[in-house]
Amino acid sequence: MHNEIQFPNNFLWGGAIAANQCEGAVLEDGKGYSTADALPDGVFGDVSIPPKENYLKRIGIDFYHKYKDDIELLSEMNFKILRVSIAWPRIYPNGDEKTPNEAGLKYYDDLFHELIKHNIAIMVTLSHYEMPLNLAIKYGGWKNRKLIDFYLKYAKTMIERYKDRVKYWLTFNEINMTLHAPFNGAGIQGVPEDINRNILYQAIHHQFVASALITKVAHELDSNLQIGCMIAGAPIYALTSKPDDVLEKINRERKTLFFADVHVRGKYPNYMNRYFEENNIHLEITDQDLVDLKHTVDFISISYYASDCATADKSKYITTRGNIASTIKNPYLTLSDWGYQIDPKGLRILLNELYDRYQLPLFIVENGMAFKDKLENGKIHDPYRINFFREHLLQVYEALQDGVEVLGYTSWAPIDLVSNSECQMEKRYGFIYVDRNDKGEGSLKRFKKDSFDWYKEVIQSNGQSLKSKI
Repeated sequence: MHNEIQFPNNFLWGGAIAANQCEGAVLEDGKGYSTADALPDGVFGDVSIPPKENYLKRIGIDFYHKYKDDIELLSEMNFKILRVSIAWPRIYPNGDEKTPNEAGLKYYDDLFHELIKHNIAIMVTLSHYEMPLNLAIKYGGWKNRKLIDFYLKYAKTMIERYKDRVKYWLTFNEINMTLHAPFNGAGIQGVPEDINRNILYQAIHHQFVASALITKVAHELDSNLQIGCMIAGAPIYALTSKPDDVLEKINRERKTLFFADVHVRGKYPNYMNRYFEENNIHLEITDQDLVDLKHTVDFISISYYASDCATADKSKYITTRGNIASTIKNPYLTLSDWGYQIDPKGLRILLNELYDRYQLPLFIVENGMAFKDKLENGKIHDPYRINFFREHLLQVYEALQDGVEVLGYTSWAPIDLVSNSECQMEKRYGFIYVDRNDKGEGSLKRFKKDSFDWYKEVIQSNGQSLKSKI
């Protein structure tokens, strides 16, 4: 570890949130239901159509009404950038309207104005685990090719309106998670294990085409716009040095790298031909699709929560929790309260692997860990969170020293919000505590945790304060 720590002068420090997990105001100002509203118990719960009357995301943390105060707090932390998502059904409530909802557009006008007023740059995720529920019910979600045009109309509306205010855009959040949570990622109903792989990969193909086409549109509107893909990242270690385990590691890695390969290289990788053939997957890919896919992204963004292991020996399958998909337990790592494997060095490994493969700028747009915080006399002492972020950010610095081009780091999430996996408030990620519990009780008042001042100092010192142990 180097004695002096200095991140690049233009390094973008900040945090990331998602509309469906924080905004609330589910049907306010003309907004329609989203697929997230039909998952009241999270991605591990059953789909509820129509949505239930009461669930945590219906109010969220009321960011829709409290965003000015929250942005004030983020500004106090010296944020350089905030990653937000647009609630697609706030713009096109049913997804298939001819014209957008002006009240929804005005909300994002006001939100972006407030961020710019505080000198906070904006990164927008166009589709972050929510789409108009109507598109899932009426059209079957992304398995229907018609979704490409609906998405393009929505995404073009957003980019045309905000291209002068937003430089960084992500097309889909954690696009590879559609394989593990199809309704969450693509509006496809059914138990993931029971859904035909052909249907899932066809839906993913439609998302690839939509992503490439909106990348083309964005570059035509303004060549300075930066369009990125977003992958749920996890380095995979062979559980042993057995050749079979190493081959399994390669095959497991490719299930994730495939998504970056198409976005970055503009074509399907050769190794997928064998996978498709062996799994009887026959995709409908037009000649025009092959042309459209060549519109590739400018950077790769990742979420990183935990690493994984691979083994060909099924008897060694001891699994633990991951972000959405389960992981094989690594005997050398400790676990979080929710069973996630804590592996700071895995982030450095992942960054190096991706940069070696693609030589494109990388952006860490989600990294964090949920903890059970305790509010006492208006204070939250969270040295465990500080230690988690410090260890991970030191590995980001090491990756930079390795020569990896990392544009920035947005923690997940700077303020407590409703978790995606189980729809809980008690899974707390933030530097800012929100007074609300899993029963929906609480004042929604915000409290600064000890980590608030710590992260503020990290940003202010451009990472130099990381060398100081807590």
